[in-house]
Amino acid sequence: DFFAELNIKSLCNQILAQLDTPVEASRAIIPTHRDGNFYQLSFAQKRIWFLAELEPDNPFYNISGTVRIQGHLNLEVLEQSFNEIIRRHETLRTNFQTRDGKAVAVIASERPIKLSIVDVSSLSGSTQEEKVKQETAEEAEKPFDISNDPLLRVKLLRLEQEENLILVTLHHIISDGWSIGVLLQELTTLYTNFYNQEPLALQELPIQYVDFAAWQRQWLQGEVLENQMSYWLKQLEN
Repeated sequence: DFFAELNIKSLCNQILAQLDTPVEASRAIIPTHRDGNFYQLSFAQKRIWFLAELEPDNPFYNISGTVRIQGHLNLEVLEQSFNEIIRRHETLRTNFQTRDGKAVAVIASERPIKLSIVDVSSLSGSTQEEKVKQETAEEAEKPFDISNDPLLRVKLLRLEQEENLILVTLHHIISDGWSIGVLLQELTTLYTNFYNQEPLALQELPIQYVDFAAWQRQWLQGEVLENQMSYWLKQLEN
């Protein structure tokens, strides 16, 4: 599943180590002025939004996976941990709507979720296994309405008293393989903090995804855009 350990971080560090050109100050990402609820999409988000408009109610861009937890699990703390992650990350409170013919990101001030729990502990053997497969497939294939639905779904399957399976599903317009790893890391940290009644170890985020989207659009214009266009016109010549 997608929570398997990835080598992406190691690869990125190798690439960064080979770069000896300092980042220009003008290319630094800074927080966008929050003057309302509507914000620009990144280019990648706009592509996915277009495809969602073209063929709505499809699960092609669902990202789903499972986490098996053995041992005592505090469901209240688990739900609290997920909701803290949602509070921290604006993208998990974002929907994508159309205003005046243009796609916009709409950020809710809060978007808490209620943990969905399915108890299959009374089932045994192959019957339970089939039920787990059914629930997992249904979650993975259930489409999102990106204009209205919460774009993070969490369901817990109770297999036994001290064995649980967490099903996590997100839409690709707000997540990717890297961000899934971030979610799992933060969930582990926050669950530990809340469970032990410790101060939260995670600091507030200096920038959010809409800040990157605004930076990207500001950066990709003028000479930068011309160079990119010239390159691809040459590559696609004839």
